[in-house]
Amino acid sequence: MTRRRSGYLAAAALAALALWGAVTGMDSRPLHAENAPGAFDFYVLSLSWSPTYCAGEGRSRGGMQCAGPKPYGFVAHGLWPQNERGFPSECRAGGDPSRAVVDGVLDIMPSPGLVRHQWRKHGTCSGLGPEAFFKLTRKAYERVRVPDAFVGLERPLTLSPAEVERAFIAANPGLKPSMIAVDCDGRRLREVRVCMARGDLGFRPCAEVDRRSCRAGEVTLPPMRGQ
Repeated sequence: MTRRRSGYLAAAALAALALWGAVTGMDSRPLHAENAPGAFDFYVLSLSWSPTYCAGEGRSRGGMQCAGPKPYGFVAHGLWPQNERGFPSECRAGGDPSRAVVDGVLDIMPSPGLVRHQWRKHGTCSGLGPEAFFKLTRKAYERVRVPDAFVGLERPLTLSPAEVERAFIAANPGLKPSMIAVDCDGRRLREVRVCMARGDLGFRPCAEVDRRSCRAGEVTLPPMRGQ
């Protein structure tokens, strides 16, 4: 095959692909460069119900979250860069956050290992340095008000995922059902995930995240330790 003919074939293939996109309404180009730091659409703040973690996989790990003197309710699992379809992860190699940065966020992410893991998997995709990323994580965490019904929980609380969402929506003006999702392990609530704009951390819709919400009829929140 001559070089000129192969060039013609390549051009024809590209034209056919463009025509297919025009007919179907689908864009054949990637939405973002794969795993490029800073190339994403929005953030997901993942709030983990600590008693569920400590009753399951965290039980054998102990640590300050599950065996320390302070009982925890909703803690920050992480602030995740997210795309409308999929999400980037582990975007670049680099060192862990400094000890000062880790210590500075332990009140809302009570596990040094979790802080470092979240930086490697998600923080490296933010386009920020470790200090700025965890400052933003705190800002996002403080942006969401936890409903009073879940503060200092003394007894197991069972309700539907929709009721959990409605409680958060009522406590956070501007939050809508399309902007929040509940995650469960089938019978216990694991996380509440809130979608936020990149710039001002305002609440925003996130269809893919919302579609993955817990489908159980009811979920239980185990009580906080020592309550």
